[in-house]
Amino acid sequence: MSRFKLMHLGGLAAAAICSSPLLAQAPVDGVWRTEGYGMGVRIAGDSLRTYEITSVSCLPGFGAHRTGGSADEPVFTLDDAPFTFSLRPGPGGERRLHIDGAASERVMRRADALPARCGQPPAKDAAAVFDVFWQTFREHYPFFADRGVDWEAVRRTYAPRAASASPQELFGILREILASLRDAHTFLVAPDLHMGFSGSREDPYPVGDSGRARIREIVDTRYLRAAPHAFANGQIHFGMLPDSIAYLRIGSFFGYVREGGYASWENALNAALDTVFADTRGWRGVVIDVRVNGGGADPLGLAIASRLATEPYTAYAKVARSDPDDPAKRTAPQPSVVRPGARPGWRGPVVELTSRYSVSAAETFTQALMGRRPAVERVGENTQGVFSDVLGRTLPNGWRFGLPNELFLTDDGKSFDGPGIPATVAVPTFTRDDLRAGRDPGLERAMEILKAQHQGTER
Repeated sequence: MSRFKLMHLGGLAAAAICSSPLLAQAPVDGVWRTEGYGMGVRIAGDSLRTYEITSVSCLPGFGAHRTGGSADEPVFTLDDAPFTFSLRPGPGGERRLHIDGAASERVMRRADALPARCGQPPAKDAAAVFDVFWQTFREHYPFFADRGVDWEAVRRTYAPRAASASPQELFGILREILASLRDAHTFLVAPDLHMGFSGSREDPYPVGDSGRARIREIVDTRYLRAAPHAFANGQIHFGMLPDSIAYLRIGSFFGYVREGGYASWENALNAALDTVFADTRGWRGVVIDVRVNGGGADPLGLAIASRLATEPYTAYAKVARSDPDDPAKRTAPQPSVVRPGARPGWRGPVVELTSRYSVSAAETFTQALMGRRPAVERVGENTQGVFSDVLGRTLPNGWRFGLPNELFLTDDGKSFDGPGIPATVAVPTFTRDDLRAGRDPGLERAMEILKAQHQGTER
């Protein structure tokens, strides 16, 4: 699961808010409500506080303080994490909450006031906790039909049990509900119980940490001509395969420096790519491996796609669920465009390796390569099937949970949430027999494809 996406303004514990008389009349001061996302915002001077709102609840969200920008376009930093966002002017007096590392903005409009319940202490009994959990999913989750889940039936089944449940029993009930969704962008954390749970689709043969290490070992020792070069805090590896085929392994789309936020990751990525693509003379193709990639920041995937692009094209259009009562209603699409850049890159044949462990931003990256010409072959398995940023929320008893509320759409409105993006060349990936034998059939097939393409261009 993408740790960075879980951090996207996800109700992180906020520090105390202070106000600044110097900014008391700032244009953004006042109360705002977002389109979708269930978020209320109160701004006073250099302090910002969010509220997580449903029809049955209003709980404090994250806090932030102003750290730059102008009076009309201020920049805020979370009170307890080094992540920044800005409030950009929009049409009709609206504001666009732009989060560093996100592929879209949240539309905010002025409101007269927050709901009255925002100023009242919430009930914290088990029934109230269940109600907030269930209602949040009801108002924001877009995928009940795709996942084959009757959410009203879930309430009928579990609400009576939750009403008299102990904390441990309540955690078990909520965990059971999340497990039924088989969605890797759902989670539940109970700090007081020292318990946590993350959803996922069924894995026919989980490889675990030792299997992931074995996968890297097989590629590095059996197929690469020399040990790969590591970049970006060990998240990116580059080496050469036989027949002058380059190999680029991307382990994540976050954590490219030991300390620092999105801007530092972007700088580290660009420095790595400048080195990787500094001299591509003699290359016959590139294999990009995201088979073990837990995701991260979507724009970093766009940055890599731009190094491969031959012309501009739309990577995807991002929408969020916008109506608490209608899962089919969405915010206006916000497209992300891949544009060829002036920095070093590769415009020749590319094959991408994907698997069930290609998660989140690894999937939006894969989607961002689908419009590239010449086309990118995908070898391996369907990706995991989760694309949205994770909407982090708080429960009245202090537990944290998260769910997806966004979709990444193709030009014809298709979403790959659930089944994931399919491979164009299906190859069983990371089977126990292959790991034991030290073989990588997917990589072998990718090399065959590139060799054949090169031979075809020589005729």
